[in-house]
Amino acid sequence: MSLQLVFFGVILVSSVRQIAAAESVLSGFREACTNEGEEVKINMACFRCICKNNFVECEQESCPAVDDCYFYNKKIPGRCCDKCIGCLHEGRMIDSGTEWTDPDDPCDHYKCVSGVVTRSRIKCHTPCSSPLPLKHGQCCPICLGCQLNGQQVTDEATLSEDPCVKCTCDGRRKLTCMKKSCPVLQCPASKQIRLPGECCARCKERREEVKIPQRHCIIGKGVHVHGKTYQADQCATCECRNGTSFCEKNTCPVLECAVADQIQEPGECCPACPMQAEFFRTTCTVGGQVYQNGDTWSLSACASCECKAGEVRCAKIQCTKPKCKPNETLVTAKDECCPKCVEIPGVCTVFGDPHYKTFDGNFYSFQGSCKYQLVSDCKEHTFSIRVTNDARLTKSSSWTKTVTLKLGNLKVNLGQKMRVKVNGTKVDPPYKLGSVLDVYKSDEGTEVIVSTEQGIKLTWDGNNFIQVEVPASYKNKLCGLCGNYNSVFRDDLFSRTGVNMTNNVWKFAQSWAVGGEKACTRPRKKELAAKNSQCKTKKFFTFCKILKTDIFGDCNSQLNPENYFESCKFDMCECPHKQCYCDSLAAYAHECKRQGIQLKNWRRDTNCYPNATNSLISPYHHLLMQQQQQPTTSLEKVKHLQQQNNAISRPNQRHRKKTRRPKLAIDPTSRRAPPPLFS
Repeated sequence: MSLQLVFFGVILVSSVRQIAAAESVLSGFREACTNEGEEVKINMACFRCICKNNFVECEQESCPAVDDCYFYNKKIPGRCCDKCIGCLHEGRMIDSGTEWTDPDDPCDHYKCVSGVVTRSRIKCHTPCSSPLPLKHGQCCPICLGCQLNGQQVTDEATLSEDPCVKCTCDGRRKLTCMKKSCPVLQCPASKQIRLPGECCARCKERREEVKIPQRHCIIGKGVHVHGKTYQADQCATCECRNGTSFCEKNTCPVLECAVADQIQEPGECCPACPMQAEFFRTTCTVGGQVYQNGDTWSLSACASCECKAGEVRCAKIQCTKPKCKPNETLVTAKDECCPKCVEIPGVCTVFGDPHYKTFDGNFYSFQGSCKYQLVSDCKEHTFSIRVTNDARLTKSSSWTKTVTLKLGNLKVNLGQKMRVKVNGTKVDPPYKLGSVLDVYKSDEGTEVIVSTEQGIKLTWDGNNFIQVEVPASYKNKLCGLCGNYNSVFRDDLFSRTGVNMTNNVWKFAQSWAVGGEKACTRPRKKELAAKNSQCKTKKFFTFCKILKTDIFGDCNSQLNPENYFESCKFDMCECPHKQCYCDSLAAYAHECKRQGIQLKNWRRDTNCYPNATNSLISPYHHLLMQQQQQPTTSLEKVKHLQQQNNAISRPNQRHRKKTRRPKLAIDPTSRRAPPPLFS
């Protein structure tokens, strides 16, 4: 059982209240964190925690599968998992679920399940006419090529006529098919269940190990003394040996007739095909479609069939769901059957009065107004992305004005209002350049997206929001303001000369400046390193609290909004149009979308429409309308926010001139630079 916890408060508390009886809910509270992607140490066994989306997320230790287990040992203090009772075989204890073959006879198969050892013979199925000769230590013949009834086998496949026949293909395109006998179970037949499409039955429930006399064995409802031989079922004969049942079981052969035609005689172990006159049919009819002998057809990427002498024989791949790492996701490639774990692409985000979230999750702010190297392939020099920042009527703030992507001989410029140029020529999305470049707008029409055949994806809202997405193949190759993309957030702030400047964001960022003074809208020597902590426009912070309301409630439980909240307050200190809060809200909504959380009405409810200016409509207008319809809304504070909002949402040039930004006492050229806003 795997248990994931997004709300978990064990970092600052000494204990967790309780685990529910079903062991599926762990009580506690959300714990914030800053060491994105790193493991978080906790004082509780059986759980591994990491920092994900600035929340501590914990996962219970994965326990071995116990599907066939009937009796298990009572959980021992300090041990995380229930343990199925093992088997005593030739003087040593073997864990339940262990399989092995006789070293001298590879077709002699053994399996231990819950105190029972089942010994059986492997039956081979050879789907080709000319298999390779058997080698020493090999039980079943090998067929060249990985075709099974028309199905290309890439993982494990089964014959639909007999789900106990398993076929595997190795990396050298060698196919092997075999049938193993099902293990003898300890539970009574009345407590066994076999699901459709599965080979073996399993116990419907588990029980704690019961006390029986020493060296005795339990099979079904019977208790047997040491040395006694007994019949477990029609196919298995067992003997009790020192508390372990040792069973010999017959493996039924692979039949050529369809399952519907097979006959199970009373008292017999194996079904058989009916006796009939030898004749050959040359066609198969399925759903009105007639197939000739030898024809194959696909049912899906995972299954196909073949017509064999009038019989339809099908094969189906059985996918095993791999357990992915925290930085991976399951992806099923086109025309493939089974999903695979693929590392999540690296994402760097820039928004507002520039705030940066690096590929490794480090947040920082930098208000330089020059041209900078945002991302570059510093190993193989395959591409670079540069940004030009603009002061925009403020003394110390700046916003991104343009973005430039260079890729070989290709140059893409992204300007304000989503203007696009390719190699100096203006283009209107959608625009394609073969397989090399694809420029198009988002579904909402609020962003322009540039995608390259290398997997680089650049998103630009035509104002100040940038998102750079790169495939995992660029790990440990990148440099610039977006960091080095090595899964370690603490070492992202390396200067162009290779010096770690984690404690001096201003010097770090200036080291990535390009183009000289002519690329700056303010002289570098007058650049201010950070905003004054004593902001005089705190009343504008009210807008930022929107991030913590029900508008973003669906996302707040998965993605910690604190960094975006601080960014919002930072921007509102010196905002030329009083709607700078929208930059942080838009960036947060964008990240929520990446996490699979859709916030359909957030723009309407906050009045944060693209390219919006001062508006007489409050961001809380729609919430107030909802409140009138639903008096029990949880947003009781919106009326107070409405009053504050109305006081500042109307254009007032005189008021704006009087609101001056306090000068900072920090000299960017001094030896002591301010710490980053976020770490």
